[in-house]
Parts: sequence; structure tokens; C-alpha cells
Amino acid sequence: MELLHFTGQVWRPPYEASSQLLQVTAGCTHNKCKFCSLYHGTKFRLSPITEVEEDLKVIQKYQPRARRVFLTGANPFALSYNRLLDLGLLIRKYLRYCESIGMFARISDIKPKTVEELKNLRHLGFDSISIGTESGDDETLARMDKGYTANDILEQCKKLEEANIRYNFVYLTGLAGKNKGQQNAINTATVFNQLHPFTINFVSLTVFPESKLYQEIQNGEYVEATEHERLLELKTFISNLNIETTLLGNTVSNTIPFVGMIPNDKVRILNELDLAIRQISEHELKQYRDSIKSL
Repeated sequence: MELLHFTGQVWRPPYEASSQLLQVTAGCTHNKCKFCSLYHGTKFRLSPITEVEEDLKVIQKYQPRARRVFLTGANPFALSYNRLLDLGLLIRKYLRYCESIGMFARISDIKPKTVEELKNLRHLGFDSISIGTESGDDETLARMDKGYTANDILEQCKKLEEANIRYNFVYLTGLAGKNKGQQNAINTATVFNQLHPFTINFVSLTVFPESKLYQEIQNGEYVEATEHERLLELKTFISNLNIETTLLGNTVSNTIPFVGMIPNDKVRILNELDLAIRQISEHELKQYRDSIKSL
């Protein structure tokens, strides 16, 4: 049986479930976010073009009509414009029915690329990227070593919009820590309201021993937000959100799953969160959090 080249952890968003996966990088170029353990133990690796081409030949044989390709690795958009251009042309060569290409990106990956370069990538099919923004609050971003500011989010995502590249955000509830969720929610909503993310994906902070944040918790340097605090943070964030977008809060980390459109479903989602806060005890919610073995 012919196998594709995959190195280390391979993760894709739930909405990429039907996409053909293709490894072009492994690990993360930044690898400093204190809360993250997704790519623990995997050094950043650039897949050789020959390796990518071998994989495309296998995909062409078994999935010749693949319409969407998702490039794997923590942030393949860190690749240079020319490298991405070569990959896009290679994908077109082997998968003639492919209409679009997606991947993960960090905000800092967008910065070196001009709007004109982004437009060229869009023309090749790079039409949707997923960005782990986590927060739009400068204090939280700095505390977690994200490596960029709220203003960077605004500047770089406006470039994507000018190039007509769709993007998805991640909001990580609880990240600011105990008693800081409201500030995080309001400041993040203020940033997101100035942009047009296709979706906002909600994940709730779940700390694993491999992360730097786990050690800070053990040392008493960081105190986690309670589960009820996180739900109140969610309520505040959604209440302050006034753009049209889709909210996806249905990952395993969410104690209260929800999905909906803003503004149409705002009242319904807020009511669901209200009900959960009133009816489900902190103990029950924490028990669920502690039962999560992986994301």
C-alpha cells in the first residue's frame, strides 16, 4: 500500500473534514505559545518538493477528483510566496479538479507577503486560511508569547481582505486567566468587529502537561479562569460582536457546544449560555474539563 508522508502530529479544523490532506510542513515555526502542546516534540520541518510531488502522485491515483486540498503543519503559510506559488502550481498539475487550497497560518506569516502576492496566491486557489488568533487583547497576547499585537491582526487581515482571501479566526476562552475574561472579551470583540472573518471558532483553554503554561500553573504564576467565568466571557464577547459571521463552538473543549450565525442566532446562543450558567454547577463543568485527554 502506498503511504503519504506525514510527520509528527497532524491536525485539521473540523470544517476541513472532507478536504484532501497534503503535508508541506511539520511542526510550528513559532513554537513559543505558552498554552499550546499540539505540536509538542515536533521540530519544524519543510517537506522537500520531491516528497510533496510523490504524495500528489499517490493522491492523483486514489483521489483524482479531489476538489479541496488542506496543507498540513501548524502554519504552512509561513512558507515564502515563491514556495507557496510552486506548491499551488504543483497541486494544479496533479489534481486538475482542485478548486481551492487551505491551511493554518499565524498572523506573522502574512506580514512578509504583499497584497499583490496575496492576490496571485488567491488566483491559484489559496482561498481560505485558518488563523489561531486566540485573542485580540494585547495583555493576553503578550502574556502567552503569541508574537504579535492586536494591531498586527488588524493590519494583516485587512491585507487578506484586499486580496479576497477568506479567513477563519480562533477565540480561546479562559486564556486571559482568572478575573480577566471580561477585559479579554471586550478588547477582542473590538478588534474582530473591524474585520470580516468567515467563521469564529471557539476553543476553551485546556492545559496539558507538555505546555509551558502547565508549569506556570504548578508554580502558582498563573491561575486558570473558572468554567463559569469562561461562559460569562463567551457571553460578553458574543454580546459585543456586531459583524456578520458564523460562530462554531462545537469542539471537544467547549463544555456547552453551540453553533450559529451572527446576528440571526445571537439571542438564542446567549440564552443557551445563560441557561447553562444557571443550571450546571462549576463542579460538573470542571469534571468535564478534567476528563478531556486530547483536543
